[in-house]
Amino acid sequence: MLEQKFSGETYDHEKDGQRLTAQLYKVKNLMKDGHWRSLFEISTEVQAPEASVSARLRDLRKTRFGSHTVERKRIGKGLFMYRLILENES
Repeated sequence: MLEQKFSGETYDHEKDGQRLTAQLYKVKNLMKDGHWRSLFEISTEVQAPEASVSARLRDLRKTRFGSHTVERKRIGKGLFMYRLILENES
């Protein structure tokens, strides 16, 4: 698995690179079907904390991770559903 280029003040490639890359691929592979899901549903399916899932969805919007579209809709009381729309990938 090709490791992506994560960054940040607290990011340590040796400690975090493989884990974050695996999370990114799991989230992307689940969400590429275009279905709406809550963070809880995604978290449960990919076996990662909701905060991590939220971060990986934000990563997927970034240029270095494909500039994908992540749509969000409110379902009530601070809860949201998310849907991934993939950009063309070669």
